[in-house]
Amino acid sequence: MVRGKIQMKKIENATSRGVTFSKRRKGLLKKTRELSVLCDAEVALIIFSQRGRLYEYSSSNMQKTIERDQEYSSLESRNTDVEDYVQELKTETADMKKNIDLLEVSKRKLLGQDLGSCTVDELSEIDNQLRRSLMKITTRKEILFMEQIKQLKAKEKTQLEEKAGLLDKCALEPQHPQAEHGECIAYTPSHQSSEVETELIIGLPEMHCCQ
Repeated sequence: MVRGKIQMKKIENATSRGVTFSKRRKGLLKKTRELSVLCDAEVALIIFSQRGRLYEYSSSNMQKTIERDQEYSSLESRNTDVEDYVQELKTETADMKKNIDLLEVSKRKLLGQDLGSCTVDELSEIDNQLRRSLMKITTRKEILFMEQIKQLKAKEKTQLEEKAGLLDKCALEPQHPQAEHGECIAYTPSHQSSEVETELIIGLPEMHCCQ
């Protein structure tokens, strides 16, 4: 008798569903044991029935197998995250390169290069951009000039105030004798000490004694 093809859907009859579950569970456990023995594989099988009953099989230690599975899942997750991050970096790099190329083209056109392929509208837009840029540069330069002038005026005012303060200080100081300021007073010798014999003698001393 040819066995009919079973449709992959829930068995509505509870008795038939229970019988099928029991048969399939036993067959699955048998295949699991065979796989473990024949291929020397670490195998763990966990089954919960519709009523919540647990059926399990492990070729070694169930807890260690579960921990190993969790470690592997975590590693796979990290590898997936790294691959996604690398792919994201590649996409960002490609977009950045594209933007850089566009900026280089725009820069050359603003410098008056590679204008042969530009239309009238593009040339008008470049001209407007240059005019706006020149206006911003001129405005900024005027602001800097005004700030420099303001700083110079403030510096000049400070110097004038310091100079005026010094002049006022000098005007208010009392006059002191010259000696107090470390100035030397010329010494005038007396009349007697100033009279010094200045007779000039020419010749040998002996001749002078004979005279």
